[in-house]
Amino acid sequence: MIARIALTSGEPAGIGPELCLSLAAEELPCELVCLGDRTLLEERSRALGLGVRLRDYAQVEQRRPTAAHRRGELLTAHLPLATASFPGRADAANSRYVLALLDRAIEGTLAGEFDALVTAPVHKGVINDAGIAFTGHTEYLQERTHSERAVMLLTSGALRVALATTHLPLRAVSDAISVELLCEVAAILARELATRFALPAPRIAVCGLNPHAGEGGHLGDEEQRIIGPAVAQMRAAGIRASGPLPADTVFVPQVLARFDAVLAMYHDQALPVIKHAGFESAVNVTLGLPLIRTSPDHGTAFDLAGTGRADPSSLIAAVRLASSLAAQR
Repeated sequence: MIARIALTSGEPAGIGPELCLSLAAEELPCELVCLGDRTLLEERSRALGLGVRLRDYAQVEQRRPTAAHRRGELLTAHLPLATASFPGRADAANSRYVLALLDRAIEGTLAGEFDALVTAPVHKGVINDAGIAFTGHTEYLQERTHSERAVMLLTSGALRVALATTHLPLRAVSDAISVELLCEVAAILARELATRFALPAPRIAVCGLNPHAGEGGHLGDEEQRIIGPAVAQMRAAGIRASGPLPADTVFVPQVLARFDAVLAMYHDQALPVIKHAGFESAVNVTLGLPLIRTSPDHGTAFDLAGTGRADPSSLIAAVRLASSLAAQR
């Protein structure tokens, strides 16, 4: 079966549209459908000299894919911008357009029209400037799919790191973590590592929250009150969890070799490591949803938009992983 992948082009003033256009030059094992404003994509292609030929998705959407992506072309589902967009100049007026791309892709994937969803970067601040409460793709997907819990998993090669909390201020993390939350996230992580990544009985390293995992309670007591008891419950439930482990040593290669994944407590405990390990190959995967969703592990990069210097490697990796996960399912 050839998978059909929905690709949202993201924030129109960022690098998302040109990264999507860059995929036209790639050999991909799936049918790729880019959701975005056709005029925007045509203008960006001309400005960067990419020479991409856009094909209308409406002409093929009623049939299952019979051929994979064609190099030099990009199958496009047109959704119109609210107002003209220019590289590097974000306009909150287009925020509802950005969310409309997501809604179209989510609805199509849930209905079986698409086999997986890949999202180009959006800018949370711009969407919030439009008066729309938005904390990120992960939370939006959880709400729109009526899922109890969505888990952010970052991957780069054999390195896999899941987050217990996602887009929270650092001061809110301690109050957010609980035994129940950590056990729920670990259960989703263990289940989907087994079913999606062919890792039966995965070994999970659970990070502490504080420096040196609390130093026996002298540098914070969350490890003793919450994380340690959570790990004990995980193990009682049959999850091969270890911890709490100091986050400054768990990512040492000799330690990592003993585990299949790491469960980090907060966003910046995990993402700097992933991005240092392989920025070009890093992919964000959302677990706990009734659909497959991946994305590149970077932002909108307004300073690079329209320059042609943005690296599409992470988006290419996200499409390839989505295609692989869809084929396994």
